[in-house]
Amino acid sequence: MNGYKATPLRRLIGLAAAFCTAFTMSVTAFADEPYESYNYDNWDDAIPSQTGYTVDRVVSGLDMGLKELSNPDSPVFISEKESSSLNEARDIYNYNDKELWIADTTNNRVLCLDSNYHIKGCYKEAGGKSLKEPMGLFVTDSPTTGKQTVYIADSANERVVRATVESPTELKLEKEYTRPTEALYTATTYNPSKVVVDYAENVYVVVKSVNTGSVQFRADGTFMGFYGANRVNVTAKVIAQKLWRKIASQEQIEGMQRSVPVEYANFDMDNEGFIYTVTEIMTDTDAVKKINPAGYNIWEAISDERFTFGDHTENVSNLATKTTIATKLTDIAVDDNGLINVLDFDTGRVFQYDKFCNLICIFGARNSTGDQRGAFATPNAIETFGDKIVILEGSKTRNDFTVFKCTAFGNQLHKAFEYYDDGLYTEAVPYWNEVVKRDGCYTYAHIGLGKADLKNHDYKSAMKRFKIARSRKNYDKAFEYYRDEWLQQNFTTIAVVIIVLVVFVFVNKILKKFGINIFGFMKKKKKKGEN
Repeated sequence: MNGYKATPLRRLIGLAAAFCTAFTMSVTAFADEPYESYNYDNWDDAIPSQTGYTVDRVVSGLDMGLKELSNPDSPVFISEKESSSLNEARDIYNYNDKELWIADTTNNRVLCLDSNYHIKGCYKEAGGKSLKEPMGLFVTDSPTTGKQTVYIADSANERVVRATVESPTELKLEKEYTRPTEALYTATTYNPSKVVVDYAENVYVVVKSVNTGSVQFRADGTFMGFYGANRVNVTAKVIAQKLWRKIASQEQIEGMQRSVPVEYANFDMDNEGFIYTVTEIMTDTDAVKKINPAGYNIWEAISDERFTFGDHTENVSNLATKTTIATKLTDIAVDDNGLINVLDFDTGRVFQYDKFCNLICIFGARNSTGDQRGAFATPNAIETFGDKIVILEGSKTRNDFTVFKCTAFGNQLHKAFEYYDDGLYTEAVPYWNEVVKRDGCYTYAHIGLGKADLKNHDYKSAMKRFKIARSRKNYDKAFEYYRDEWLQQNFTTIAVVIIVLVVFVFVNKILKKFGINIFGFMKKKKKKGEN
């Protein structure tokens, strides 16, 4: 066989092909998001993956039409000097997929945008008092009055405002929720930062100086106590200190550092009325919780598994440079399908989970200047808006929000998890197959396909799938079913073999008494004295 000889023409063709490949790759890289998309395998190792979301658009104050606030002919006119940009906005809220409300904190106002992200209303005061550093929002239709009602965590004014929308620039004050006077409230300050309201119109307020849970009020303003406190993170230091207290003097006890719960930073409510909380300071106990009306974490009650949120322990922030950034979960948004989106302030990433806390995808990135699409310097809030996800950037250089839309890969994931979570494993198969085509290492795709094989009694194939996913628990279950099926299918053969062996042993014993072995050979009986 003749060897391949590189003639000048062939070299030229090769160089041209290499140039085209490099050009294509460079264009692809430029079109991609400014971050490395990844996921985790079943050993908690970060592995590259396709992204589930991509940037749809970035919306600035100019795009929102905030110049209309200083236009005397506009229905949202405030004053000729009104700012036309956001200023360190802290919260964003979705009202029935029709409006986006923004707490424009440093501008001391609340904005309402329509579904096209254009200004619809601007509110600077409530009850004759100007808003001062509003930090949290909740908007709903009051079951009592039927009117659109806005709850504002008016932080620097030390109140939560409940008001109805009367016009594009006017709120009618209905109630103020101020610092409780009861002895149970021991904090010296009351600076509400976030607010949520349940279907009974009970009001839950996050106050940064309170670590015993959110402050809870009835609709009429009556203080009800505290709701959903985090637990103390049990560490070796905490245990040692607890033991030492039993033998220490009063003076030594007073000098010890107190072990107290960590207050949570933010919360959201799903369409079933369950409240989800998120804690900024990383804790192994209550980083993210789903709380029932009694204030207990539902996930702990229904599962003995330990859930991990955000980047896993000792995970590298950048797969190329191997640098590490701490996790600081700052906000949470739950959509109508139960998908849980958690925003990490320090990494600028969004971690999306299904309703059983299975990690679906990770997207977004940290950028110190925030000058890249899909990357953030100060990601203050996250919200869902229809099938899109909105992240509010609070840096002084940008002050905008980014709208993410689902990719084809993300759509396949959502459909697959929707069927998977409902136990419809067979119906999820075509979507898992599409996921595997795009990402052959996606763990839950193999688990989902394996469970479909289990349901279809193809235990051998299920074992292969679970082995790829390194899911020992599911593999053991598939092996058990495969073993039982094999025994059932081969029971007659096994029984016949056992019977033949028993007969063989029995006949052999009888024949040995006559000096005959089982193969029919005669054995001479030994005489006395013979060796």
